[in-house]
Amino acid sequence: MIKKLENDFLTVEINQTGAELFSIKSKKTGIEYVWQGDAKYWKGKAPLLFPICGRLFGGKYTYKGAEYQMQLHGFARNVDFSSKVISNEVIEFELNSSEESKKQYPFDFNLVVRYTLKDTALKTEFIVKNTGKEDLYFSCGGHPGFNVPFTDGEKFEDYYIEFGKNELSRLIFSETCFCTGKAEKYPLTDNKLALKHDLFDNDALFFETNTETEKVTLKNKNNNNAVEMSYGDMTCLGIWHMPKTDAPYVCIEPWHGVPSTDGIVDDFESKQQLIKLAENKVYDNFFTIKIVED
Repeated sequence: MIKKLENDFLTVEINQTGAELFSIKSKKTGIEYVWQGDAKYWKGKAPLLFPICGRLFGGKYTYKGAEYQMQLHGFARNVDFSSKVISNEVIEFELNSSEESKKQYPFDFNLVVRYTLKDTALKTEFIVKNTGKEDLYFSCGGHPGFNVPFTDGEKFEDYYIEFGKNELSRLIFSETCFCTGKAEKYPLTDNKLALKHDLFDNDALFFETNTETEKVTLKNKNNNNAVEMSYGDMTCLGIWHMPKTDAPYVCIEPWHGVPSTDGIVDDFESKQQLIKLAENKVYDNFFTIKIVED
């Protein structure tokens, strides 16, 4: 079921399955900014990731001596959330642990995803509560895709992503998209990452985040239309489209978490960048998508 948020500037649609953003459309220009999915390239739009980000080596992990299997990016993106409309500009989606979820994730949790629309900005908030008696281990993040170009008559290569600094720290992944434990300096020109399709021939670019890179902007050379992404306490930011294609979109992915290390089946009590949440404690994080137009 599709839920809608609306104000004088934007119309937003969110799917109850996965609490996934489906649309951000400008009332001023009629531009649809969210990638609408195409199986030729990637059928997703903007999935939310929980309780892992990325891949587990061998598709499995261990916890307290038991082995569990979990798919890429976790299970929440394929589950129906309950929803509560707060106003025309605020809606909450909720997911609780269940006997079914515990077959692959043996933890008690409450996950609330709150969308808040204010002027031309949509905030996506992750609120996780540990409802169990043991520590809760998890990651969370976003995988929103944006149409590139925004409008007809432009090219993918007209676009770039602007960062807050001129050099980034890139995480080095293996050919099979697992962590290697290494990072390298990644220089930019005038704080800009110019978009071209072959950037993604070896899959995503992932960068470590810090206070200087907590905001990035997807821009183009032809006008002032842009998508600004800001984020809270996220540990890395991915830039991606389907490798070795001319896919007309780009994903900007704020994650608190990383894939497994290549060759290692993770123990969840020691997996890198997992959030550890004590009994009854609450974790709150966010990312915000802001539309900028002439």
